[in-house]
Amino acid sequence: MKFPDNYPSAERFPITDRRHGLEIDDPYRWLEDPHAPGTEAWLAAQDRLWRDGAAKLPQRARFLARLTELRETGLVTSPVWRGGRRFHLRQSTSQEHPVLYCDDRVVIDPMELDPTGLTTLDDWQPDLEGRRLAYQISRSGDERADLYVREVDTGRVIDGPISGCRYSAVAWLPGGEAFYYVRFQEGVHLHRIGVAADVPFFTRGPVSYSVQISADGRWLTISAGTPTGNSLWLADLSRSDPEPRPVQEGVHARTAGAVACDGRLYLVTDRDAPRRRLCVADPEQPAAWRELIPEDPEAVLGAFTVLDGDRLLVARTRHAVGEIAVHQARTGRRLGSVPLPGSGTIASLTSRPDGGPEAWFAYTDAVTPPEIWRYDARTGDTTLWSAAPGRSALPSVRSHHIEYTSADGTRVRMVVVARPSPSGPRPTILTGYGGFGIPLMPGYAADSLAWVEAGGVLAVANLRGGGEEGEGWHRDGMLDRKQNVFDDFVAAAEKLIADGWTTPGQLGIWGESNGGLLIGAALTQRPELFAAAVCSAGLLDMARYHLSGLGPSWTGEYGDPDDPEQLGWLLAYSPYHHINKGLDYPATLFTVSAGDTRVDPMHARKMCAALQWATGGDRPVLLRYETDVGHGARAASRSVGLAADALAFLAAHTGLDPA
Repeated sequence: MKFPDNYPSAERFPITDRRHGLEIDDPYRWLEDPHAPGTEAWLAAQDRLWRDGAAKLPQRARFLARLTELRETGLVTSPVWRGGRRFHLRQSTSQEHPVLYCDDRVVIDPMELDPTGLTTLDDWQPDLEGRRLAYQISRSGDERADLYVREVDTGRVIDGPISGCRYSAVAWLPGGEAFYYVRFQEGVHLHRIGVAADVPFFTRGPVSYSVQISADGRWLTISAGTPTGNSLWLADLSRSDPEPRPVQEGVHARTAGAVACDGRLYLVTDRDAPRRRLCVADPEQPAAWRELIPEDPEAVLGAFTVLDGDRLLVARTRHAVGEIAVHQARTGRRLGSVPLPGSGTIASLTSRPDGGPEAWFAYTDAVTPPEIWRYDARTGDTTLWSAAPGRSALPSVRSHHIEYTSADGTRVRMVVVARPSPSGPRPTILTGYGGFGIPLMPGYAADSLAWVEAGGVLAVANLRGGGEEGEGWHRDGMLDRKQNVFDDFVAAAEKLIADGWTTPGQLGIWGESNGGLLIGAALTQRPELFAAAVCSAGLLDMARYHLSGLGPSWTGEYGDPDDPEQLGWLLAYSPYHHINKGLDYPATLFTVSAGDTRVDPMHARKMCAALQWATGGDRPVLLRYETDVGHGARAASRSVGLAADALAFLAAHTGLDPA
């Protein structure tokens, strides 16, 4: 496919910002306005170009069919217990969205709310008695959810909508007549059922808040944080004036806390422990911590739960592989391990609010769809509680754990998944994330299996900036050290080539959101290293990212463009500002969604126009644009369609031929 002579016209305007002594060219600023007639005409022309190109992708229909089969595993989540009732999500092979159940009865089916499939269930929280449910829904992908309350038994909606509740945490008070909730970046408010005016309870400016309440409804924990840390408070709601008292305040660390069923305040913290430790305190003196379980030098501590019999379960991730240890709750002494079904990812560790002898957790690996397992502390046994609703015939694959050296000598890990044979260089997809302390964990993914089954190689690099090795690993890939992330990614590509997995002409890269920034930086810094790239919902103009979407809340991760020094960091790698005329760039597909309220689609529009203008080769630069969806959850069929198009594009430009 050759497109350079067929790109839609995009005029370059001589716009230059002069900020802090720097000159910043921005010739495509007019594409920031999605409703301007010029932008709409340009988007329409790009859509026609993409559709013409997509129709010629030889593997598109095959990937669409196979992804549909591989996604027919459905979904099931760990149970949340309230008042003796079991709440969980389940999605059958034929359903577009997960459905919320109470025991075995449907409580909320998003398709019943909206048969078009454009409404998503973003969050939910039953009250302490299991009689009422607070839930949040959003439409067309915008994620700016409305909160409602309904009776579980009758399905009757008794309150709402309450706006401004983007993935808001909800903490119900006993009796189900009131709850604390979070207004996005405004603070914690108290809402009483049927009362229109909410009462502000706790505000500390435009930061990220969360709330959690103890099982007896007495203790409310409140977190207010930024990407670099948080402050934590505890309020005793049994008092007439429940003024929150500080647990941690004004420190450069992340701490999460909750009062458990044994009456103690448990704190998971990276304070003085980059891989986290578990501390405890008396709720009456919440700032007087003591260490219960120390930091493991090689594993990152995650979730915990308290069981009967003085048992404490602690989940960790050891080099991207999950494990659960059993400890004595009072002393922290390790007693043993929870038997696991394999070397994969552990998530959603839950138990009953009053403790009890049982715990549930989700498990997944490269060929195992997420399933729920049950651990019984009385016997020490682990049994399968709920398998994925459906199954598909899966290919035989092998995972390889590889270490390599980045540009500054740092050792980085990467997981490479491939069929056992044949050997020799093969078309390969390299992916990564490297941001916000979020780890990339092994797990079942239909797009990964479809690629590997067709003869390709999938490589997942555990880059700095992520959380695979703890908070220190995160901090080494943020702010002025963001280039470390891109260096780790390039070194992963060079390792795959050096070890004979692939060649530059067979290597594709793919990333989304912060991972889209990674792809933009990689293809502008080392275009000769890659044959193809898919950049999904990426941040690409780092001089203006803070002016739209959730950009203002990310300055702690990337830096503030209004600060002279930090603007220098950002411009050193900003992909949009590092495009050079005449270079032979990889075949590149930008994918964006009109309803994305996290990452403004203007990033992809401007980057696409600039790359189409600059590229000196004959490999295409295309834009795939969807309406009525956003950055987060979407109908299953829309996810399948996007993945099929991305895989077909990468296959066409890396030489993957399943035959």
